[in-house]
Amino acid sequence: MIIVFDECGQGAAEYILLFGGVIVIAIATLLIYTEYIKTTNPLNVAKDLNSVRESVNSG
Repeated sequence: MIIVFDECGQGAAEYILLFGGVIVIAIATLLIYTEYIKTTNPLNVAKDLNSVRESVNSG
């Protein structure tokens, strides 16, 4: 009895597992560091926008 190993889809399956793992790690990282990003972010869009408008209007 001859056993034939068909490995046509193996590469695609490995890439799917690899990208799935990367996505899971990225989501876990975002969930862990959400509060850190919210509390330490020095950017204030409204303040920065007003600053740019004032500098453009003043010439």
